[in-house]
Amino acid sequence: MIIGNLTRDPEMRTTPNGQNVANFGVATNHSWADASGQRQEKAEFHNIVAWGKLAEICSQYLAKGRKVYIEGRLQTREWEGQDGVKKNRTEIIAENMIMLDRAPAGSSSAQPAMASVTPVSVNGEEEIRVEDIPF
Repeated sequence: MIIGNLTRDPEMRTTPNGQNVANFGVATNHSWADASGQRQEKAEFHNIVAWGKLAEICSQYLAKGRKVYIEGRLQTREWEGQDGVKKNRTEIIAENMIMLDRAPAGSSSAQPAMASVTPVSVNGEEEIRVEDIPF
């Protein structure tokens, strides 16, 4: 579970088998006082992946700078780059998303302060019930 601000607009693609997937980044901040009492702050950057209907909703309603709550699971992917070097990336696979702020003024869609989407299992695939979408 993380709460943070989007670092970039969601990018949505469709897999060859027709499944929608959205990728975006979220930054979280941590602040503390060091041994001398000075306030310190550090930002962490997280890669988020949303699938199916949740991907569509994220792509449509989220934008860089928006504050969100993301709930999901960690997953690490490994692959070999074109240069032959083995690479890996740890991502949060989103299972729930709540928008924690309103759309900026002048935005094309008026949105509620909070919107929660709860996936349910349908035929072994996660789907989102229409009645769970508050907009």
